[in-house]
This record gives sequence, structure tokens and C-alpha cells, in this order.
Amino acid sequence: MRHSHVREYSKSHVNQTLPPVGNTNTAKVDVEHVQPSQLATETMPPSALNQDVGDSKTSLPLPNPGLYEDLHKTTRELFPQVFEGAKLVISKGLSSHFQVNHTLAVGTNTPYLYRFGTTYIGTKRMSPTEAFPVLLGDADTCGNVNAHFMHAITDRFRMKLLTQFQPSKCVNHQLSFDYKGGDYTLALTAGNLDPISLTGMLVCHYMQSVTQSLSLGAEIMYQRGSHIPEGEVGVMSLASRWVGQRWQLSANVSPMTGNLHACMYKKLHECLQVGTELDSNVNTRESTGTVVCQLDIPVADVTLRGQVDNNWFVSAVLEKKLASMPVTLSFSGCVSCVKNYYRVGMGVILG
Repeated sequence: MRHSHVREYSKSHVNQTLPPVGNTNTAKVDVEHVQPSQLATETMPPSALNQDVGDSKTSLPLPNPGLYEDLHKTTRELFPQVFEGAKLVISKGLSSHFQVNHTLAVGTNTPYLYRFGTTYIGTKRMSPTEAFPVLLGDADTCGNVNAHFMHAITDRFRMKLLTQFQPSKCVNHQLSFDYKGGDYTLALTAGNLDPISLTGMLVCHYMQSVTQSLSLGAEIMYQRGSHIPEGEVGVMSLASRWVGQRWQLSANVSPMTGNLHACMYKKLHECLQVGTELDSNVNTRESTGTVVCQLDIPVADVTLRGQVDNNWFVSAVLEKKLASMPVTLSFSGCVSCVKNYYRVGMGVILG
């Protein structure tokens, strides 16, 4: 229909504007009054018209769904990091790649604790906010040592190594490999492997984007050890995440163990974010529901995070940044009326 309309328009237009022989001035005036869009339509071949229609229907490429372990990260970031007693943190950047920090904590459970930590960020920049390799480490006065190493081997392939030491023994070591494709992510994790006793844990994750907003995934975990009743166990879990413009729904379920973990995130305002978390077990018939929120007040440089669950456990952390100096004040509090539990804390962060 479109091409026939173009042909009819061309014939009628030529009949109206075609001048008598020898009168070239009239033809020049008529051509000048023709719109450029009309000339483009009249001269465009049918193949070009069909190509434009096909290009408009071309869908966008599917995004990368991220890692399976970050399924509930958006909601978990709203939870307050509660502490008790007094805490002092001093951070000092020795260079653009190296930083050290000192932490001094005093509380009821730990009368005195000092922790020294270091952070090194390499020169291999993968994005404006990412650079590799990354080395994190800390040690405290109780003899606990933690080390974390991350490196991007290629643009899509990354590795992570985590080790934890307690006095005179290694309590945990974990090696992970992540591969991010165009619309999928594959990860393999090996933890506490002992080739002599054939014990340890293997975990495989896979996430796949189905649409622009929906992604599905699966996890397979196999563990072998003497502390397991039957000597070995295997668990499979399924996951899904649905992302909107200002909200997110995520859930993972394990049919074999009956565990269900679901989270919802909603950004109500530029300064207010809320989330809910449900952790349920069908076999034990126990469920825990938690509501969290984060309120940012940019004018006052104040951030407030709080949570409350169905067991009436309430906790909150308030952070205030001082504009005149690089100092952040932190106030923490939690209360459980059912268990008669009260804890408060105050912290100062320098740097």
C-alpha cells in the first residue's frame, strides 16, 4: 500500500508541476516548493523502506545477569552493620594504590581488640570504578589473619582467593573463578579442599538473562567431610531475579532442603530506599521476615539504616559526615524486647 501511494503521488505531482516546453523558470519554482521528505520518499527504493522497518523491530542485546552470589546484594546493602561498645577507625592512603587502616574496638564481648589492615589496588583498570589486582589483608591481636586476592585475568575471566587463619591453623581457604559472557555468568568455587582425605566443597553457579528484566539461575553444591552424617551431601538450588526501573525481586529455593530465600527492593525516593527479606524452611516450619530501610539526607550528610523483623528485633545505625574535616561519626543500637537484649555503640572514622 505504501509503494502504490508513492507512485500515485509522483504521477500527480509530475502532472501538476511539469511546465510547457521552453519554460524553464516555472519548473524551477515548483521544485523549490517540494519538501525534502517528499523527495526522499519518492526516490527511496522499496528495499530501503523494508530495511528501516526491520531495524526498528531489532531487540536490544540481553544484559549480563551478574553473579549468583550477588542475587540479593541490592537488598542486603540496606541492612545496618550493628556494633557495640566504642570503635575507632583510622584510614591513611600512602599512595594512589596503597592504603592502611587501624581499628581499635572496646566492648563487652571483646574488652580490647586492635586490627591492622592493608589494601592494594593495581594499575590494570577495567572500568572507571574497577582496577586489578586487588589485595586485602588484616590481622588482629587475637591472632586472626584474613587475606583476600582478586584479579581480572581477561575482560570476562576473573579469579578470587580467600584465606582465613586462626592461631596456629588455617580454618578456611577458598578459590573461585568467574566467567561473564554477554548474557550469562558461570562461576566455580572450591573451598577447603584436602586431596589427602578427599574432603572439601565444590559449588557451581550459573545465571542466564531471559529478557531485559528477568534472569534465571541454578546452583549445585557438593560437600564431603567427616562432620557430615552420611559422609557427603549434594544440594541443588534454583534462583530468579526480576528487575524494574526502581525495584527488584529476587528469590532462590532449594527443593531438597526446603529452604526459601526471597528479597524485594524498592526505591521510593532519591533519598529513601526500602527492602524486605523472607527466610523460610518448610521442613522445620520456621520463617523470619525482615523489613529494612535506608534514609539519606544529603543536606546534613546523614545516612540512617534500620531494620525490624517478626521477632521484634530492632536495630539501626546512623552515620554523620563532618563537612569541615574527613571525619564520620557512627551511632549503633539494637534491642530485642523478647530476649531482653540491649546493645549500643559509638564509632569514629578518620580518613
